[in-house]
Amino acid sequence: MAVFEVRQGTSPVILGLPHTGTEVPPPIWLRLNDNGRILADTDWHIHDLYEGLLPEATTVRATFHRYVIDANRDPAGASLYPGQNTTGLVPETDFDGAPIWKEGEGPTDADIAARLRDFHVPYHAALAAEIARIKAIHGVAVLYDCHSIRSHIPFLFEGKLPDFNIGTDMGRTCARSIEMAAVKIAAKAETYSHVLNGRFKGGWTTRRYGKPEAGVHAIQMELAQSTHLASEAPPFALDSSKAERLRGHLRNILQRIETKAFDLKLTGSEA
Repeated sequence: MAVFEVRQGTSPVILGLPHTGTEVPPPIWLRLNDNGRILADTDWHIHDLYEGLLPEATTVRATFHRYVIDANRDPAGASLYPGQNTTGLVPETDFDGAPIWKEGEGPTDADIAARLRDFHVPYHAALAAEIARIKAIHGVAVLYDCHSIRSHIPFLFEGKLPDFNIGTDMGRTCARSIEMAAVKIAAKAETYSHVLNGRFKGGWTTRRYGKPEAGVHAIQMELAQSTHLASEAPPFALDSSKAERLRGHLRNILQRIETKAFDLKLTGSEA
């Protein structure tokens, strides 16, 4: 199987898609229990949701499922949110805290090392190469990391998640103008809620690549799946009317971020 898919564009914006893949190699699939085989923690339909919104954006998409290995986790295994429930580099449980592996079939240290080599490292090598290519063209690159999650997951957070969850690691991973481009449009989206650096402040990918002082900006968008799914339960079908309405706001966000990226290119500013 191909570990990742790349579609090259000329925009300064790069879309990262680490969690939309549903491919699980057969030897790993056989070790998942019935719960794990639901693949419930997929970022369902996110690659379709963003399709064509910014035609010249580069996309880098992982094809493997996060239960194989999570492309948005620190390869050293460090927690993104110390003291809070989360899932690891190779998850032992789903987002509800329920086991996903058959008894005695959980990942070993050797499994994790092999999956890092075969999946995690190649995906990030491809992503890093595209960031370098775009920065060479424009002198600036913006990684927009695309995510979604169910809006109610008591194991991970209390209550209902806002619709737009924008993460910049408290402003460390991108220029303020990039951050506010997303925030202002999300705030104007009628009937939608938003938060900046709430429960999700930007994953390992955002924090790894976001170095605004070096001309590389990164921002994470975590969408509540209630914004575009018919139901946040199997079969996780896309609601076309919800999706089309949401796509309009996402298009505006991406276009505004692209404009701000060109402004940064012209001024050479980090602000």
